[in-house]
Amino acid sequence: MAKRTFPMGALFVTVLALAFAFSLSITPLVAQDNPTPTPIVAEAGSGGTQIVFWNGLTGSDGVTLNEMTKKFAEENPGYSVRTESMVWDVLYQKLQAALVAGDAPDVVVMHTDEMPQFVNFGALQPVDFIYGTGPDQIDPADFSPSALESLKMNDQYYGVFLDNHGWGTWVNNALFEAAGLDPSQPPVGFDAFVEMAQKLTLDANGKHPNEEGFDPENIVQYGTTVSWMRVTFLTLLYQNGGRFVNEDGTTGVNSEAGMRALQMMHDLIFKYNVAPKPAGFDNWQSFAAGRIAIIPEGSWFRNFLVLDNPDIEFTVWPMVQLGDQPATWMSAHVFYIPVTTEGEKLAAVQKYIKWISDNSIMWAESGQIPARLSLQAELDPDTYPSNIVFAQAFNEFGRFDEMTPARTELMSALDPELDAVLNGQKSVEEGLNAAAERMNAILARG
Repeated sequence: MAKRTFPMGALFVTVLALAFAFSLSITPLVAQDNPTPTPIVAEAGSGGTQIVFWNGLTGSDGVTLNEMTKKFAEENPGYSVRTESMVWDVLYQKLQAALVAGDAPDVVVMHTDEMPQFVNFGALQPVDFIYGTGPDQIDPADFSPSALESLKMNDQYYGVFLDNHGWGTWVNNALFEAAGLDPSQPPVGFDAFVEMAQKLTLDANGKHPNEEGFDPENIVQYGTTVSWMRVTFLTLLYQNGGRFVNEDGTTGVNSEAGMRALQMMHDLIFKYNVAPKPAGFDNWQSFAAGRIAIIPEGSWFRNFLVLDNPDIEFTVWPMVQLGDQPATWMSAHVFYIPVTTEGEKLAAVQKYIKWISDNSIMWAESGQIPARLSLQAELDPDTYPSNIVFAQAFNEFGRFDEMTPARTELMSALDPELDAVLNGQKSVEEGLNAAAERMNAILARG
């Protein structure tokens, strides 16, 4: 197995500390106590070669991964795995601090979005040696080419997929049937979607928004919702032909496509009265209570329904097409290897990653999508209908956000403006122009 070696003495730690302190967009750090809250720790196996593994999977998906890790340790008794799970924001801060202190984990799971900033500061090592057709490697041909490309920087791969995940559409069958609609027939186009949502929206007197006497202040059932504002907006931006970051290095959120995307979301709330204002509205519980008929939501929504609300009969669509072209936001959980991992530990991490990847059909139980195409083909349609629908959509028209080291800071500039617009505090133009001004200043810093 080929491997790379890295100088990890005082010079490296000092340079890395300065890089994080002056430039990283999450939080400038020097070595310090680990952030709280205390990680959830799980131990698997008792072998002499221990792998220290950090991730942000603190929900039911983390439980699934821990069970997979136990099976790995059972089949490979020479290894043990100490898994520390913590909320994502804490993970990023703790990883920075650990890298500065020279005490990083052996392997970590993050999203594709976080890769550029850590790669730019020399914190992650390339993993080209993991890809290939050898017995200890993973065949790159078993991944969607467009998805695999999202793991490449400087003509090298820096991660290995745990999954693909992203945005789609979930509908409550009972509410559709009560409205005389077929839940297996998604609409195409914004006008058709509005017409369907109006039929699924009711006030306390049983009237629809397009009927005389409808009371917009007393809605008891909404046809739809904007759900996670950022991801719904990005999806509609892509559907309208826009980009998050343009080729010239400026943001595309206030382009014509961006304005059209956010106007659609705004109109669902304020013009057509088929979606609630986001402030104080619980989308998941409202869907479970029969107060929302159509919810744009992530692949991870599966377990909320299957495990926590098994009485709800639902149908899954690819992300409904409101713009000119099909598109949906997607991301991934990815294994990354810090530059401090080498020698015996690096070989152990490669073995662990390959085992998890080879057996990632088990990961479908988390609601996420196995990234390997061969394993997607093995999914049972009766058990994993949403995984299959999402996988097909991601392979056909999924869109990763454009890679930028400043992504976290850019989203922090965008999110409050979306919130202000969709809660009626700013116009679409005011909100997106304000967001773009801040975002372009961030991008201009390089």
